[in-house]
Amino acid sequence: MHHRRSAPGRILSRIASIVGSAALAALAAGGTAAYAADAYPSKPIRLVVPYPAGGGTDIIARLMGTQLSQRWGQPVIVDNKPGASGMLGNDIVAKAPGDGYTVLLGITALVQIPSLYKKVPYRLSDLTPVSQTAKSADLVFVPRSSGITSLQQFVAKAKAEPGQLNYGSYGNATSSHLHGEQLKLKAGIDMVHVPYQGSGPETAAMLGGQLASAFIDATAAYPHIKSDKVNIIAVTGAQRHPALPQVPTMGESGYPGFEANGWFGYFLPASTPQPIVDKLGNELAAIVKLPEVNKRLVDMGLIPVGSTPAEFKPVLERDAAHWKSIVDAARISLD
Repeated sequence: MHHRRSAPGRILSRIASIVGSAALAALAAGGTAAYAADAYPSKPIRLVVPYPAGGGTDIIARLMGTQLSQRWGQPVIVDNKPGASGMLGNDIVAKAPGDGYTVLLGITALVQIPSLYKKVPYRLSDLTPVSQTAKSADLVFVPRSSGITSLQQFVAKAKAEPGQLNYGSYGNATSSHLHGEQLKLKAGIDMVHVPYQGSGPETAAMLGGQLASAFIDATAAYPHIKSDKVNIIAVTGAQRHPALPQVPTMGESGYPGFEANGWFGYFLPASTPQPIVDKLGNELAAIVKLPEVNKRLVDMGLIPVGSTPAEFKPVLERDAAHWKSIVDAARISLD
């Protein structure tokens, strides 16, 4: 007695005869991801920037997006979604379909936010790292008129005048704020925090002689590193800044624990198949290594990286733990 094949069975056997049994086996065994990666990208890519147009993150997104579009033959549309300290844009990508067509350009704040805010609409694990594009650092500025030329001298003055000196930051709960609080804890000094709405106003205040000290992002500070109004006495991060080889790191100045660099990096929703993550990651890493892109990043005061997903992942894990320890020790909390 012959059993009639079920409808799905007939369809499968028909497909098998068309595509070949090996391909069908691959499909059945989850080879769909590989097929998806082969076809990717077949439509425009949306690149979400959680910050306003014209800022450093936006400039990098457009620089990289233009190259990606040229290499892949698909439009890359930069979509600025500022708000809620970057959480708005991060959340859009965290909840997007994992098909490789909604990409996030995130910054260090991404791994700082979970420690700082009680209510975050997404989990860090909802995003998967793709490629770290570049690293940044904070530079420690003091007025040249103060006569201070080293971090040790600044700490000595702060100890002699408790609560009299201030430090500027480019905003509440930014790396610069955390660095200032970390220095207070490590050096046992008391300083007043003066937050600004971004690095631009902070830099202007420093150059205008309104601050005793400031942690300023190297990207914003870059045009002013030769100014005769200021001395740059230290730099955060694991290495000295290439543009300021004479300026010691915080660690070299006697205060280890400031090794974490700021960064810019790309992310996809966690549900994205690994072959697509790898394909985008390899492409973005290659773009950073192009001489014209590399030069543009250096000219912005950044340290180009261009890493793979596997290289970026441990950086995130290490940095998330590092910033959490500072937030907890300094008891910083925002709502």
